[in-house]
Amino acid sequence: MAEKSKKKTEDDAGASSQGNTGGGGATATAKPKKATKRAPKKRPPGFLPPWKVLLHNDDKNSVDFVIVTIVELTPLDKQQAELRTKEADKTGVALLLTTHKERAELYQEQFQSKGLTVTIEPAEEG
Repeated sequence: MAEKSKKKTEDDAGASSQGNTGGGGATATAKPKKATKRAPKKRPPGFLPPWKVLLHNDDKNSVDFVIVTIVELTPLDKQQAELRTKEADKTGVALLLTTHKERAELYQEQFQSKGLTVTIEPAEEG
């Protein structure tokens, strides 16, 4: 007889863990925590080294075309573009602007695609 009541108790426990009794007897299994990787300490971004974007004089482009192109491709306004164009015409080269290397390379490609001669070089720091 003891075996019958023991079996009945086990059956009742199985039924309650399956949610049939509504008593909340289900056991929750906790997922093991993954080992968290700590990111290396990040330093705040520093300034990138400056590069000069230099406009060279040529005999094939008109002054007006050069001015319009400078205004189109750079943040310079028309008055600043005129000053730099006149400087390049008079001395052979003019500093358009100073920026980081990647942007300087982009300016160089854009001016070359318009037929203007622009070079870049590292700016002297400080």
